[in-house]
Amino acid sequence: MVEAVTFGLNKEFRDRFQQALTERDVGFIRQSLEGVNAADITALLYEFNSEESKYVLDLLSLEIRAEIISSLDSDTREGFLKTYNSEELIAIINLLDSDDAADILNELPIKTREEILEGLEKVLRSQVIDLLRYDEHVAGGLMAKELITARVRWTVVQCIEEIRKQVENVSKFYAVYVVDDQNKLLGGVPLQKLILTDSTTLVKDIYDPEIVSVQTHMEDTEVASIMRKYDLESVPVVNVYGQLVGRITIDDVVDVITEQADEERQLMSGISEDVEEADSIWRLTRARLPWLLIGIMGGLISVQFIGAFSSDLMRITAIAFFIPLIQATGGNVGIQSSTIVVQSLANPGFVEERLWGRLARVFTVALLNGFLLSLIVLLANLLVGGESSRLFIVVSIALFTVVLIASLVGTLTPLVLNKFGFNPALASGPFITTINDLLGLGVYFLTIHLFL
Repeated sequence: MVEAVTFGLNKEFRDRFQQALTERDVGFIRQSLEGVNAADITALLYEFNSEESKYVLDLLSLEIRAEIISSLDSDTREGFLKTYNSEELIAIINLLDSDDAADILNELPIKTREEILEGLEKVLRSQVIDLLRYDEHVAGGLMAKELITARVRWTVVQCIEEIRKQVENVSKFYAVYVVDDQNKLLGGVPLQKLILTDSTTLVKDIYDPEIVSVQTHMEDTEVASIMRKYDLESVPVVNVYGQLVGRITIDDVVDVITEQADEERQLMSGISEDVEEADSIWRLTRARLPWLLIGIMGGLISVQFIGAFSSDLMRITAIAFFIPLIQATGGNVGIQSSTIVVQSLANPGFVEERLWGRLARVFTVALLNGFLLSLIVLLANLLVGGESSRLFIVVSIALFTVVLIASLVGTLTPLVLNKFGFNPALASGPFITTINDLLGLGVYFLTIHLFL
């Protein structure tokens, strides 16, 4: 039994490792990284620049080096790749699965890519050339060509013999895919079933035809949704003719889900495009500016709202004290509602037909929250005193109405955006806050104008 190595990136270790790098203390570096998982070494390398990281990598075996480089994020890897010559890259890429090899080649200049392709092993070169035809955000760009197949007319013993031949070139395989003589996908056989079945049994008698597959041009986010929905560790990829061309494993999908979550977090926080911390100042500014401008426009419209009711403000100055309360509550309620809906839309089990039931539920929750919040505000105002009780009652009525409207807007906005093909995450953050600020102010001043 092998005990897992615990590897902590505490400050003391990082400082000592940095010193070893500066002094080129090969002994300490090798001893520190001996037996350490490649993922932990990858995390450590993010602490250093490309030159220092390459020095560390060059002290490791070629296999570990290849695994680490393939696991780096694309921005960091781009800097790494520039430090290697073509011969070094060929040696590294020859050790990778076809999907990882294609990802790396996609990040290289065309001239360098062609040079490296010429140096790759024949089978890998053919696989990579095929993968490079696909966009990186579709199933074809995600898939690996390495997989284990069995002909439907084979016996179990023939199938097991084929597994023994192919398994050396296939990592992390979970099932054998069954195909006909034209390589059309017919189904799959779990490994456990193969092992437990009599060796003379035909594959056609034991394979499961109810297999989930995806087409090469399916969006990567849809692939991730399908794999999550059916709890799949891998999924076969077929072309338009139904022929098996590759497979996608769960580790590839985890990357897609992570990227999607990052993009949605950025949209929810008011960043309009995918950016990294290391991007240029201009790119970072450009990504944040549009939503900030929307916020400014909302603020300017709010000023016009307040100006339109200036006579009411001059008549009862105390109503100005409650403007922040109304806006903050409306914004918070809207964010809560929209966030819940965005999460529901991301769930593969979301059924649009249940929309009216969801809206009824949201409205009930909004009624209860609105009643409790307005009651608390009314009691607090009456306790503090200082103004007429009529004003406090009107403020509570306005707050109750704002909570209802903000809940409905926060619920409906992502649903409408999703219906018209926009990312529902746009309905969170600055967008929904600005809308609810304006609606809240409008409702508040209209209520004041009508009742006072």
